[in-house]
Amino acid sequence: MFGQDRNAMRQVFFNAWKKSQDKDVLEPLEALIVGIIERHSEYHVLMNNPAQHMDKDYDPSTGETNPFLHMAMHLAVTEQLHSQRPQALTGLYQQLATKFGDSHQAEHQIMECLSESIWQAQRNQQDFNEGRYLDCIKSKT
Repeated sequence: MFGQDRNAMRQVFFNAWKKSQDKDVLEPLEALIVGIIERHSEYHVLMNNPAQHMDKDYDPSTGETNPFLHMAMHLAVTEQLHSQRPQALTGLYQQLATKFGDSHQAEHQIMECLSESIWQAQRNQQDFNEGRYLDCIKSKT
């Protein structure tokens, strides 16, 4: 969707947030992005200062979380749920939301499995293993 250009991807987030703040009409993807940003009040200062944060690097080895990666993972899970791909994800998501009493926390559980599955595929130079991804999510329900 965004390609390999980190700044272009970040700009999509900044643009959607600015349109929202300016009360402009949002495209469907922008509305999804704004919904994710709204659920992350800790990122609002960042989103209001694009020049300061566009090129910032985030170092996980020092405990930093990349907010753009975090929001993009939420977006990926949201898109999977909307497209019902993988098909079993919707039911597992509902189970997690019930278990945790919070849809946002349910997404975080799925995101952990998604990131692990992507990392495994890259590390092993294999295709994404949908079965392993779903098994990981099932283990959290």
